[in-house]
Amino acid sequence: MSANLSQRMQLGQHMSQQMKLSPRMIQSMEILQMPLTELEERVDQELEDNVVLIDSTQDGEAGEGEREGEGEGETVEELPQDVDQQELVVDSEDSNTQDFERLVEMYSEWPQDNVTSASRVSVNRTQDAADRHQDVMVNMVSRGPSLHEYLLEQWRLFELDEPLREFGEYLIQNLDRNGRLQSTLAEVVQVYGRSISTEESIEVLERVQQLDPRGVGARDIRECLLLQLTDTTSLGDVLHTLISNHLEDLKENRMPVIQRKTGYSIELIKAARQALTQLDPFPGRRFQYDITQPVKADLRVEQAEDGNWQVQVEDERVPQLRISRHYIEMLQRGVDTQTRDYLKKRVEAARWLIESIEQRSNTVKHVAQAIVDYQKAFLEEGPEAITPLKMQQVADVVGVHVTTVSRAVDGKWLQTPRGLFPLRSFFGGGTKTSDGDDVAWEIIQLKLQEVVDNEDKSRPLSDDALVTALADHGFQLARRTVTKYRKKLGIPSSRQRREY
Repeated sequence: MSANLSQRMQLGQHMSQQMKLSPRMIQSMEILQMPLTELEERVDQELEDNVVLIDSTQDGEAGEGEREGEGEGETVEELPQDVDQQELVVDSEDSNTQDFERLVEMYSEWPQDNVTSASRVSVNRTQDAADRHQDVMVNMVSRGPSLHEYLLEQWRLFELDEPLREFGEYLIQNLDRNGRLQSTLAEVVQVYGRSISTEESIEVLERVQQLDPRGVGARDIRECLLLQLTDTTSLGDVLHTLISNHLEDLKENRMPVIQRKTGYSIELIKAARQALTQLDPFPGRRFQYDITQPVKADLRVEQAEDGNWQVQVEDERVPQLRISRHYIEMLQRGVDTQTRDYLKKRVEAARWLIESIEQRSNTVKHVAQAIVDYQKAFLEEGPEAITPLKMQQVADVVGVHVTTVSRAVDGKWLQTPRGLFPLRSFFGGGTKTSDGDDVAWEIIQLKLQEVVDNEDKSRPLSDDALVTALADHGFQLARRTVTKYRKKLGIPSSRQRREY
């Protein structure tokens, strides 16, 4: 009996804490994290989607009173509790990493034929959006052919039997983005699954390797480089020997080894190595068309007359949003229940958005100002004067959580007299000099680069010697730390830096 009782489920009470985020809070965090370009796109989209939002700098409906904010002072009844009280629960021990998961839909789409005036505005905005899209398409740089398209166009000019032509097309389609085959020819034939002899497959591959750009169809880097050698290539015979037998020695700068094995002089090997740089180990990559998004400064910093540095938000291109007086008046005059519910949701959504953008502007500005105050020496003296800075220090000054600082600087750029910098670049750890002064890792890296630039290239410094050289400048570092930063700066090893 007691055993049965112990297995029964028991009811009890316990207390626990959970962080609950309303949709409004989630939107505020999303807006805060957006860089300027994304914010502009978001505002443009909201102007299209929300009929009660207008850009007061462009919309002809906005009168003098509305431009001064009078339209925002009108009162509208609060949203029903079931809309405004929606909440999300996230893990409070996970550093809010899920804050930006929008798990609920805040608003449902409204049928276009229910609100006549809303329909007219929606049609107009849809047309405006279509016009903007057309402008973008007209001004867009046309994409060139892909590697496979370019090769197939040439392949059609060969006079081949149909089975060979089809296998050649199959080979071309299986080249990677570098223009190489990733498998042996025998493996490709096996996967191809159709009848083709070894001799025929070799013939087709050789034809593919004749296509432009030279080097496509190779199975490794050696074959790729050898395919690019022609009768007119400078030092072609020497290059053929070096590529075939001494690529690794060239990479490791083992000039005496190559000299001993080939009989070539050091001067000839150096000349051939220079000629080798004219060949392309990745001929297929020139057909990749990556679109680089322009970086826009979210903020700028200028020195005032009193010598202090002042941060300003660069938001001139962000539309100045207002709530349309027309729809406020519609609600005041009285409309049917469906229209009223729809407009109340749209007005509240518009207010949330406007407040979120204003909050973003204030938060980002205060965070950036705190960063600038810490990094005043950088602005006045240059990168060698940057100060070690942690986000917690800025959070303490601004009076916000450190995660808010992280979101505020994410993707944001600051225009300074010394150039354009991401806000995150002003944060970083450091160490102490032999005199006990704090020094940022960036300064140590600059000094490391300076030491390497000034070394005797015929006897370059090893990592152990670099440790000693930095110690002479007051930086006490472990060898592994020096090696880490040498690699981070792209500085080759001492053997590779040696000049003969």
